[in-house]
Amino acid sequence: MANELTVAVLGPGGIGGLLAGLLSRAGHRVICLAGEETAATLRTDGIRVRSGLFGDFTARVDADTVLREPVDACLVAVKHTALDAALDRVPPTVLGDALLVPFLNGVEHPAALRARYRPDLIAPAVIRVESTRVAAGVIEHGSPFAEIDLTGEGVPRDRLDSLAQALDTAGPATRVLDDETAALWAKMSFLAPFALLTTRYGLPLGDVRTRHRDELTALVEETAAVSRASGGPADPAQALARYDAFPPQTKSSMQRDAEAGRPLELDAIGGALLRAAERHGVRVPVTARVVRELAGTGH
Repeated sequence: MANELTVAVLGPGGIGGLLAGLLSRAGHRVICLAGEETAATLRTDGIRVRSGLFGDFTARVDADTVLREPVDACLVAVKHTALDAALDRVPPTVLGDALLVPFLNGVEHPAALRARYRPDLIAPAVIRVESTRVAAGVIEHGSPFAEIDLTGEGVPRDRLDSLAQALDTAGPATRVLDDETAALWAKMSFLAPFALLTTRYGLPLGDVRTRHRDELTALVEETAAVSRASGGPADPAQALARYDAFPPQTKSSMQRDAEAGRPLELDAIGGALLRAAERHGVRVPVTARVVRELAGTGH
């Protein structure tokens, strides 16, 4: 990769749109891949970002409905519920030897992507940020942080380092981690209890951590046990401390999806957690009940 990259962004929503805007502002060429209406809006208006951390700005981007040219990397920032259809916009023959970088929740997607694209070029990433698409090409970044962990078993380290440097210089604090399993489970261990309980009760994190503290603690401990059995980190006390440090009005993206009537990533988060628990013989009764209750709500 050269210093100036050409980066495709599949799904220019809250996460993808923020990264597209930041990378474009930093001087990289960005091609957003989306539906025709969104692509037309982006070609005309660019990406508009409102951020307390990065400032308010508009960045020009290219946009198309399908990838038609070689790129250095393709960032995948769609929801799990839209992944299969969205990947039709990224033909493997066109992607070639570009890195495919999924910013997806859960732990099962790398294997699915490696079955579809070159396995040695799948570089899963984890992002810690609160960022929302409020209209086509309009992104509100609400958290006072944006941090990325980039990984990828078998991916050439210089490719990872080059992309990480581009992302870090553009804004989000980015590091390359050697252990893909640990990186994905670290995110899962934090995300699953937060997403499942805020969505189950329709409450922001502040109310969940006070009114449903026992359930939150149980979910954190169960998730940590599954993570440990899967080869990931396990620190329930640290997870609870992180929840306590978040602003009380914080909502999970799953909760926002529920409020908007959109499909939930329940299988990618709760389902994947239950499947991993079953594989490793870990009992997770509270998680199983919450997932079952959420599945019964009809989302």
